[in-house]
Amino acid sequence: MIFIADPITFITTWLNSVLTGWGIPAIWVQFIMFILGAGLLALGAMIFTIGLIWLERKLGGRVQDRLGPNRVGPWGIFQTIADMLKIFTKELITPVGADKFLYNLAPLLAMAAVLGLWAVIPLSPTVFGTNINVGVLYLIGIGSIGELGIIMAGLSSNNKYALLGGFRAVASLLSYEVPMAITLLIPVMLAGSMGLNDIASAQKVAFIFQAPVAALVFFIAAIAENGRAPFDLMEADSEIVAGFNIEYSGLKFGMYYVADFLHAFTSAMIFATLFLGGWNGPGAEQYPALGFLYLLIKTALVYLLTVTIRFTVPRLRIDQMMAFAWKYLTPLALASLLVTAVVDKAAPAGQGLLRVALLIGANIVLFLIADRLVTLYRKQHEKARKVVSDDRPVPVAIRSTVVEEPEVNS
Repeated sequence: MIFIADPITFITTWLNSVLTGWGIPAIWVQFIMFILGAGLLALGAMIFTIGLIWLERKLGGRVQDRLGPNRVGPWGIFQTIADMLKIFTKELITPVGADKFLYNLAPLLAMAAVLGLWAVIPLSPTVFGTNINVGVLYLIGIGSIGELGIIMAGLSSNNKYALLGGFRAVASLLSYEVPMAITLLIPVMLAGSMGLNDIASAQKVAFIFQAPVAALVFFIAAIAENGRAPFDLMEADSEIVAGFNIEYSGLKFGMYYVADFLHAFTSAMIFATLFLGGWNGPGAEQYPALGFLYLLIKTALVYLLTVTIRFTVPRLRIDQMMAFAWKYLTPLALASLLVTAVVDKAAPAGQGLLRVALLIGANIVLFLIADRLVTLYRKQHEKARKVVSDDRPVPVAIRSTVVEEPEVNS
């Protein structure tokens, strides 16, 4: 029964006792357990990505009224494996004039940044990489490593298209990281801790109901951080080919490919942890395996929404994308943080339903005010727009006169 309720903890305890029974010092037993845990977590995430790629391609096909992978294996389930084997056999090419060290290091950093996020995400009440008390700060810090890998790829490839794609990617990532970092403070404020496991356990009422505006801002910023539609300007095929990774081939390109798909699912899992309670649910503390199921269901719902947006919403222009981040999301995130701080101070956590009701009401008022201000701004912007030229009169069509030739009798 203990194994069914919490299999990971059961196996960990058994393995720890076996290593201790062999006479291995406690400090080395702990070191071995850390290495095994980190290796299995990273390996499991990468193997999971194989199925995730197939799933997203099938979902994209259904959303866009097409089939998706359907040839290699039943329902095309082996298509990703075929693509993976093809990538493994392709030649690794380094462009002439490229900075070889940075060029080869960039895809490793991009992949490591995504895998590093899993170190602090609690999969259940008892299963997590580490429950550090600055988990939210760790998420922001480890995300910068991925941005570093992108700009390094653009700078080191000796390709102007890769450089332009890298600049665009970093510009969008840095811009949308500002409202994301601001909204990350709101779950910390409501939970009273920066540890992700503490934030998940504190959500007797999910934070998405207590701070819906912050959840919306974080969700939009997370899509932009992934570089997916409608924020995929670094991969605008009609302008800059394939973006910062245009010069990569084989397994190096595959690392960016895997990082992209895994990052989308990881962002959905982080959102589920911060705003949907993560593993928190009925019976999760007594049966940790049930908590993992709750987290998986919540993450799947968020992930399905992001995939639907990716395959339906058209791409924004670069100026629209930057203006949306700095003129709308960032002020809205700051206002949400201020309102949440005032309400949280006025109604402490011990007041229960009253506190939740005040937070919901304050967020509704904030959203209505923001919507009104955006509408007024758009109207003033349209009035102030300069007219390049007056409307030109439409020319009247002139009917051509058809001259009928007389019939000639032969």
